[in-house]
Amino acid sequence: MGILVAVKNFIEVRWIRKFRNREDIEKYQDKMIKEQLEFMKNNSPYYKNINTDKIDEIDIVDKKTMMDNFERMNTLGLDKDEALKIAIESEHTRDFSKKYDGISVGLSSGTSGHRGLFVLSDKETMQWAGAILAKLLPEYNLIGHRIAFFLRADNNLYEAINSVFIKFKFFDLLASMEENIKELEKYNPTILVAPASVLKEIGKEKLSKKIDKISPKKIISVAEVLTEKDERFIKKAFNKEIIHQVYQCTEGFLAYTCKYGNIHVNEDIVKIEKEEIDKERFIPIITDFYRKTQPIIRYRLNDVLVSTNKKCECKCPFMIIDKIEGREDDIFIFESSLLKEKEVQVYSDFISRCLVYVPDITNYRVIQIDKKHIIVYIDNMDKVITENITKEFKRLSERKKFRMPEIEFKEYETEKNKKVKRVERRF
Repeated sequence: MGILVAVKNFIEVRWIRKFRNREDIEKYQDKMIKEQLEFMKNNSPYYKNINTDKIDEIDIVDKKTMMDNFERMNTLGLDKDEALKIAIESEHTRDFSKKYDGISVGLSSGTSGHRGLFVLSDKETMQWAGAILAKLLPEYNLIGHRIAFFLRADNNLYEAINSVFIKFKFFDLLASMEENIKELEKYNPTILVAPASVLKEIGKEKLSKKIDKISPKKIISVAEVLTEKDERFIKKAFNKEIIHQVYQCTEGFLAYTCKYGNIHVNEDIVKIEKEEIDKERFIPIITDFYRKTQPIIRYRLNDVLVSTNKKCECKCPFMIIDKIEGREDDIFIFESSLLKEKEVQVYSDFISRCLVYVPDITNYRVIQIDKKHIIVYIDNMDKVITENITKEFKRLSERKKFRMPEIEFKEYETEKNKKVKRVERRF
């Protein structure tokens, strides 16, 4: 029965649910939101008093709000402590098959470091699976794929739709990368899904000729911000014109890269409201149309997205985002060099470019300790390189009018089982 839900949703998303323009999209979203709010009013104690006709009157929530109100929000009376116990046990044992009264439970830390819970019914899992496959499988080739996932935690979502038509294999990021790559070469995936840092590691092995069999038809970057420099390297390593991205979190399947390389928001699955930061950047506030067990209604993410007005050759009228820039709490804050200003905010993209502009760096991280002190982790500690990085920060400080911070250089080290954050603020 479950697989039929996935197939049904696959067909609807891939072929039936078509939109000609913004008017079509908004009409569909209004209908789906109305149905979702009616359901929550009747089934979620947290939302029992909402006005189902006016979503903009409903309070915006975040991960803390959801965790604080987990038992009142969810529609099945699930106990927070019991759900956490199962999720943590799964992480420790690396067995992710255990459920809570038939509900899949997972632990989310995201890149913001705040622990959260997500719960999904079998039906929601299958709807999600159908939508993902509908958006990501190649245009004219739907069966016979071997899909490899490199993730922090396995998920019933993927295992549930293993079949004679499509195979899924989970590669645990806690396992030895050497062993994972050996196993990957045997599996020889047609579609490779992994964080950017993992794609780079596999790419290095491929460029060095240590592995030669692996030649996926499609490469999909997930979980981490895909920087321009990493993207260029992965393209070269795998000889690809496009590295696809999936913008997905425990709160929903939010966006994907089309065949022309543009990132489209899944406006048939979620509605995104923009909390504008400046003319280009915004924080997404999402409402998911299908999540019934754990409602995602006006949920404020911690991501910084960059918008664009360009049109796509694929003719899809869904919103396009130029890039996923990073986390809101990873915007660096420096002391202003101007008397009239106290501090200056600098977006993570500008920080990354201070490293990107310097040649001979493969891996890096930049961590801001306080307004006067940053640590730069690089894999090449050559004196000329550190001097050039310092010069780039000096140029940026002059342009953005902030006081030049103390820069401490350290050797880059990979942190196992953690999403790589190239730019991070810790205060």
